[in-house]
Amino acid sequence: MSTFISRGLAGSLLVLGLFAAPTAARAAIGDYEFKLVSEQAKKGQTVVDVRLIHKPHAKPVPDAVVFAMRLDMAPDDMEAMTGAIEQVESSEPGVYRFRVALTDEGRWRISLAAKVQGEAETLQGRLVLKATP
Repeated sequence: MSTFISRGLAGSLLVLGLFAAPTAARAAIGDYEFKLVSEQAKKGQTVVDVRLIHKPHAKPVPDAVVFAMRLDMAPDDMEAMTGAIEQVESSEPGVYRFRVALTDEGRWRISLAAKVQGEAETLQGRLVLKATP
C-alpha cells in the first residue's frame, strides 16, 4: 500500500512540475516593461525615447533586441492609419530610440517586440503617444 501511495505522490509531483515550469517562465517576462519617456510629441518627423525597465528593481535594461515595430492610430479607432517607424542609435543604456512619422494629430500606438537577454520569451509592449500641433 505504501508503494502505491509513493508512486501516486511521485506521479502527482511530476505532473505538477510539468505544469508549473511554463508558468514560471511566463512570469519572468512579465517583470519587464516598455515605458515612454514622454507621452507627447510634436506632429511630423520626431524621435521618441522608450525606456525598458525591470519592474521589480526599477532598473533600466540594456542590450535587448527589438525586432518588430509598428506605428498606427489604433487608439483613435484608425488602426489602418500607419506611420513610419525605425530604430535609431541611443547613447543611454536601457533607452531605445525610434524615429517616427506622426502624420496627424491624435493618439498613436507604438507596438514593440523584443528579446531580453537571459529570457526565453518575447517581450511585447504597446504604448500610446499623443501627437500635438
